[in-house]
Amino acid sequence: MIQLETDHLTYLYPGSESPALHEVSIKINRGEFVAVTGANNSGKSTLCYAFAGVIPHLYNGHMKGRVLIDGQDNKDRTVSEIARHLGLVLQIPGSQMSGVRYTVFEEVAFGLENRGVPREQMLERVQTVLALFGLEEQATRSPFHLSGGQQQRLALATVLAVDPAIIVLDEPTTFLDPQGAKLVFEILRKLQQQGKTIIIAEQRLDLIATYADRVLAFDRAKLVLDGIPREVLTSAMLPDLKLKHTRYTQVAQVLQQKGLWPDKLTLPASLAETVDGLSLRRKTHDYLC
Repeated sequence: MIQLETDHLTYLYPGSESPALHEVSIKINRGEFVAVTGANNSGKSTLCYAFAGVIPHLYNGHMKGRVLIDGQDNKDRTVSEIARHLGLVLQIPGSQMSGVRYTVFEEVAFGLENRGVPREQMLERVQTVLALFGLEEQATRSPFHLSGGQQQRLALATVLAVDPAIIVLDEPTTFLDPQGAKLVFEILRKLQQQGKTIIIAEQRLDLIATYADRVLAFDRAKLVLDGIPREVLTSAMLPDLKLKHTRYTQVAQVLQQKGLWPDKLTLPASLAETVDGLSLRRKTHDYLC
């Protein structure tokens, strides 16, 4: 069932002569884990802002086309109304903090207070969300005294507390180490398993290959590739998009040149696909011998 859709979406920032998005049409089904990738300034962040209604309601500029959530045009809703269906996590978590709450617990509760959630229900939900993100021990600390990884988890927690059906993230792992980035993706997988639709703008292709169901690749404001990770992330077009193939694709390419990767087998994008390919080659080799 289609939950989120763009229909010939084009957007031009004020003072710019070139569109940040050009004729982008996408249909995202409920419960999908979709990764949006591309070089810097390819349109990823602009797409996230359009999903969340920041464009056109808060940013000036010229927009054509439509963004629809459950069939309703974002132009016909306020940003606060859209936020009941879709939560946006920004690239820099500190910029998402309210600045008016003194503890992590209060920060997570802030959105619920604004929605008038009954106190007993609010307290239960905050505790549940803090546990999910491993932030129970930081509950009484200031949000601004957390590490970068903890702040990113807190930003996710504040969004999830209000229970949106769709979670959109704009490059949330940019300032995280590999372990912190993997933890974010593990949390997102759990949320998907709970029925959430996940859309993440991201350039860490190794993680995308492991966790995403689908990849949208952008180049100069246009959607140029759309498919499962193995199809998109092994595409010969990736270098033209200023993206590197995953380490697993690169290893398989070298093996292929040496005759050690099955010619008829698609190149892998993830570790699991690499292991499967090497296992198949070994079985074939043993059979022939």
